[in-house]
Parts: sequence; C-alpha cells; structure tokens
Amino acid sequence: MADFSAYQRGAGQTFYPQHAQNTLHQRSLPNRARSPTNSGRIPFNNPDTPSPSRSPGPQSPQSYAMFNQGHGHQGHNVMMNGGQSQHQRYAMQMNLGKPFQHSQNHQHHTHNTHHQQQDHGGANHGNQYNHQHTISSGGLSNAQPHFAPGHLQNGTPGSVHSGLSKPPNEHWAEQLQLAQRAREMTQSHSHARNHPSVNKSVVAGTTNGIQKEVEKEERNRPAAQRAEDVKENHIWTVLDFGGQSLKVATPALFQYTFLTKLYLNTNKLTFLPATIGKLRNLTHLDVSLNELRMLPPEIGMLVNLKQLLLFDNNLDTLPFELGSLYQLEMLGIEGNPLPDDFKSIIIEHGTVELIKYFRENAQGPDPPPERDWVVLDDITDPSQETITALSYNILCDKYCTQSQYGYTPSAALSWDHRKETILAELRERNPDIICLQEIDQESFNEFFRGALAHNDYKGVFWPKGRAKTMAEKEAKLVDGCAIFYNNSKYILLEKQLIDFSNIAINRPDMKGEHDIFNRVMPRDDVAVVTFLENRATGSRLIVGNVHVFWNPSFTDVKLVQVAILMEQISKHADRWAKFPPCTDKVVYRFQNGDGEEDQELPDTTQEPGPSMEYSKGSQIPLLLCGDFNSLPTSGIYELITHGALPNSHKDLGSRRYGNFTRDGISHPFSLKSSYSAINELAFTNYTPNFVGVLDYIWYSANTLQVVGLLGDVDKDYLQRVPGFPNWHFPSDHLALYAQYLVKGRKEKKQVIEPDFGPSSRDRDRRT
Repeated sequence: MADFSAYQRGAGQTFYPQHAQNTLHQRSLPNRARSPTNSGRIPFNNPDTPSPSRSPGPQSPQSYAMFNQGHGHQGHNVMMNGGQSQHQRYAMQMNLGKPFQHSQNHQHHTHNTHHQQQDHGGANHGNQYNHQHTISSGGLSNAQPHFAPGHLQNGTPGSVHSGLSKPPNEHWAEQLQLAQRAREMTQSHSHARNHPSVNKSVVAGTTNGIQKEVEKEERNRPAAQRAEDVKENHIWTVLDFGGQSLKVATPALFQYTFLTKLYLNTNKLTFLPATIGKLRNLTHLDVSLNELRMLPPEIGMLVNLKQLLLFDNNLDTLPFELGSLYQLEMLGIEGNPLPDDFKSIIIEHGTVELIKYFRENAQGPDPPPERDWVVLDDITDPSQETITALSYNILCDKYCTQSQYGYTPSAALSWDHRKETILAELRERNPDIICLQEIDQESFNEFFRGALAHNDYKGVFWPKGRAKTMAEKEAKLVDGCAIFYNNSKYILLEKQLIDFSNIAINRPDMKGEHDIFNRVMPRDDVAVVTFLENRATGSRLIVGNVHVFWNPSFTDVKLVQVAILMEQISKHADRWAKFPPCTDKVVYRFQNGDGEEDQELPDTTQEPGPSMEYSKGSQIPLLLCGDFNSLPTSGIYELITHGALPNSHKDLGSRRYGNFTRDGISHPFSLKSSYSAINELAFTNYTPNFVGVLDYIWYSANTLQVVGLLGDVDKDYLQRVPGFPNWHFPSDHLALYAQYLVKGRKEKKQVIEPDFGPSSRDRDRRT
C-alpha cells in the first residue's frame, strides 16, 4: 500500500482520522481487510444499567406568580418571584459575560428591595394555570422601583437589569413563563387535564438554531419520517405520568417508540435510564420538578425533540450529547445549579446557541471496533482467481449541509475531513473494484483520481445529465457515478454511459406515453458500465455502477430506470461476448532495481494469459453495484433477483411504460445480492429518521461465488450515535465490501468415436 501522510498508520492506529475536538482511542487493524480467525459478528450487548441513585439534595423550586399591573397605560404582565435567593441567582445570571468566555468572576447583584415583594405563589394559586392578579398601583407601592419606568415588556422586573449592558432576550422570558407553568401544574396528569391549553403554549420561534438552507437540488435519499407520520399509525402518541410520585421509570415505558410527547414531571425520579434513547420520535419531553442529578448521554439520540423541560431539578451539569438535538427550540434549565457558562449562553442567546456550543465542542463517541469480516466459504486453492469489490455512496459535498445534518459538528461535515476519511477507507480495504456514487466532477478530477492513482487505480466517471446543459463552473459540481479498477490486474476494454431519461424517450414503444415525459424524463440519473479483462487469467468482467432516483413516491420511475439498466447491460454483454481477444495486456512497469549485494530482484509479474471466450453475454461474470434507493421488499429487488417482474406489480401502479407495462420486465442474468447470504445488513443508510438497506452489490451466481463480506457496524457504538455522517463515518451510507471466487468454466464433453483399427477407418473414409 502506498504511503499517505494524512493517514500514516503505526501500531495501534485505525483509519479513523484524529480531529481537534475528539481524541480517539487507538486500536490495531490489519493492513487490509481480511478474514479474521473468528469470523462471527459481535453480538448485541446493551445492558440497561441505570445511573446509580444518589441522595437527593434539597429541592426548593422557586414560585413565580403572574401579575397584571393596573397602571392604566402600563398594562404589562410582570413576573415577580417570591424570595431574595431567586432574585440574587437571576440577577447573577443576567450579568454573565458573553458566551464561550467562561469567566468565573461574575458580579453578583443583590437588591434589598426584593425583600418587600409580596409572595403570591402559595397554595391558593398552586393549581391554577397562568393565574393573574389585577392589583392597584397602591398595592405595589413598596415594589414601585421595580416597575418604573423601564420595566420590560416581557414581564421581568427592570431593576434586575441595572448595570447590565443588555436585557435578557425573549427566549429567556419565555423560559421563565414555562418554568412558572411547570410549577403550577402539580396535580396528577395535569398535562392531560389541560391538554388544549398545553397545545396553545408558545415556545421560542427558532427552528433549529441554524437557518434552514434552501436546497438547490434534491438530495438523493429517502424521505425523512416525521412525527406527524407516526401519529397516523397509532391511536395515541402522548403519555402523561406527571404527579405520580414515581421514583423509577419502568423499562416497559421505553418500548413505546411511537411516543411523540412524554410527561414525567412532578415526580421523584433521581435518574433517567439510558433506554430513553429509544424514544426517537419524541418532540416534547418534560421531566421538570424531579430530583435528577444528571442526564444520560443517550438523551442525544432524541433528535426530533422540540422541547426538553428540566425545570427545578438538581442538575449541576449537562451532557455534551445534547448538541445532537438540532431541532430543539426550548431547553428549560431554570431552577438547576448549572455552571455559569452554560447559563450565560442560554440567557443571552437562547437554546439555539447552547445546543450549538455543545455540538461544536463535544468530544464525540469513541471509535467503533472494526466491522467484522464474515467468512462464508474458505478459499482452499490459493491459485484460484478472486475479485474484491467495494460500493460506496460518499455523500456529495453540496448535499452535506448543516441544515440536512444538524446533529453533526460542522468540522465533521467539512469536505476536507470527509474526503480524507473516505480515501483512507478505500486504501485500507484495497479492493480490486471501487464503485462510488454521489461523487462530483471536481472531486473525481481534482482529488480521487490523482489520490487513487498512487495506489494503482484508474477511473471512469460520468455526471448526471444536467451537467450537459451547464457552464463548466457549475457542471463540475454535478455528481454522478465513478468506477475505479486496479490497473495492474485489469485492463479496460470498453466503457458505457447509460442515460435513463434519454434512452427512455427514444424507445419506439414509449412514443406517446405521457408518463415517460412527465415522470421519467425529468430525472437525470445515470449508470456507468465497464468491460474489463484480467491481465493474468484472461477472464473478463462486467462492472455496473448506478444511482437510482430517491423519491419513495416514484417507485415506478425507479423500476423503469432499473429495467432500462438491465436491458442495456444485456445488450452490451451479448456484444462483448463476441469481443476480439486482447493482444496488448502487458502493464507498463519500471525495470526492477538491484537488491542486496548488487543482485537483481526477480520479476514477479505474472505473464498475461489468453483472452477467455464466451458464447453469450450471460456467461460473462457480472458485478452490479449502486445505491438503488429501494428496500429488499421492493419491486426492484424482486426484478433483479428473480429475473422478471409482472406488468401488474404494485410498484408500477397504473402507469404506462410501453413494453414494460404491457409484457412485464425481464433480464437474462442469474443475479444475487452479495449480502443475502446473511439476510442483508442491518442497514446501509443511517440517519435519525431513516435506517434501512438501500445499497447492494449484485453478482452473477452462475459465474461468481461470494466468499466473504464486511459486516455490520457495532451495535453498542450505535447506542449514542443518532445518525451518520459523524467523525468516524463520513457519509450517511455504509461502504459495502465483498470478495468473490471466479468459477471455473465447465468444458463441453467431446464425443469420442470408438476406434476399431485401420480397416474401419478406411471403410468410413470410403463411405
């Protein structure tokens, strides 16, 4: 393997890059992926061990009451607290420095006039929701300095901010209102009783702390599942366990993965179990007024959360895994002894900035163990020809935005980091064939082609069809499909572009079909096909690489694209079966240098063998790689594996696509999914809202035998990783990697006539 400085490997290093924010644990890997002694995969081991219970500290939730000041033109709602200690803490928070400065010398402001305030947070109003008092100006004469004349419109006493450079923002005012409501809703099932009012409560108006970027082009991936979609499949998705004096949350609760709102407020919980990370559809979690001292890191798995209310607990720290909650609009922390630096960020800039701070400064998970190498069959004859192939959707840089992947630190999303991590894995696996999807022209020409040339790869690339209509500057950012092959092992005989939309509209049977023009033609997806020959053995190989349209609502378009793909491969394969022998297969190489004591090193290059002949296209070994954006239950999977699909298949719907919908679809190859031997991987695409198999390497079972596979990602590692990409996985897809044996050709038996001597031969000759 060629040396590459960015990823020099010493003892105990992995190909996961080191980064500034994350110090990765080091471990040992072989020089390339091989079959380990133990080929079994790591079993799933997820002990549900809750955090140890600690003695609860004194809990003293501060009571707030809502007042409506009756001063005529000054009709603002003013929030007053009922004790000096709360004002002291609040004033201290208001005077914290700018975020991320972590100054420990914060000035405390104490106001003696706070002693004179009336406490209206007693039992008479404890169970009332948003209770208001109308008080005359004379009734508040002693507290007048707090309201005149510069009290805030958001209801916070103006004197608290004396000497401050700026007042707290609206987000913090809203937090205090929500904290007050949480303290008033102390009855059992109070949220259930007040459900209509809860729905009307207002939260911060931000979306995720980052401006949603306008997607200029569609990202080729499945549509994300939304919380609204979950509600359609279940009768109830909201559960209120508030006010039940619970000390422990039952494990069964966290099996309800369809929940969208969960209320565990006003209980006696001292910890939340790690299994709360399973509730990945939650948009609202309220654990206020408990005795929590810490939050489990698995809370970062709940990336759909919009509200996380932690009011009046004993939390003195927060896990940095909260940085994954990129959709969080309100993090309720009031009433917790948290560090001043956390409070200063959220008070001055809101939830958004605190989540961003956590995300950008999180250490990140430890690197996972190397994915298991699953041995399906032993290679008994080392001289037998083998092929290794890798397929990988590398996530095009223009699609890899903070808007799309808000749970990932910006440094881990950067193309500079991701491209080096991808390159390191390609070099580490060192396959004979590499098929990349979502690689743009610029990355192919200016990075991967040159970098992989150092490892003796040559490449073929075509972008999507839109590149033909663009100027060069814009066209270089268009993604497509690339095939790299080991130049010392293979020689390229021919390459082909399969442009689905162009082929579809020019088929004679598609003339006048409106669905072709309305649904297939606007999609400019492509496939790349190469015809290779092994320099040493003379065996030939067809390699296809495709990226099928992503939208789940267009299963008919996906099927038409794959039908055209198989039709074109079949047509080219029949032509390639008659391809003339290759006569110039000697790879160019430098003369061997001298060894020790001026002895010339032996030349180990294998002499080229004669080109193998094939009677028809289906006899040529075939590898078909790609992101098919289709599950194993799809019509595409059925078509490729069974070789045929009826015209009545549900994925075609009622659309009309010429012969495909009149006669059905078929192809002549005997294809299998390489991973079908282990019932497919657990997933090939991993995001918070979609986990499933979309990528495949198909092989012709009559000519190839799969003997080894790169297995699943460690399940324990995934317990704290809400989605890819991250520091260790640079794409939201996994790389697929497999090894194959090339089956020997079965020679036809020749019929040998019996020989009865010269007389019989002479008689036959005369006849």
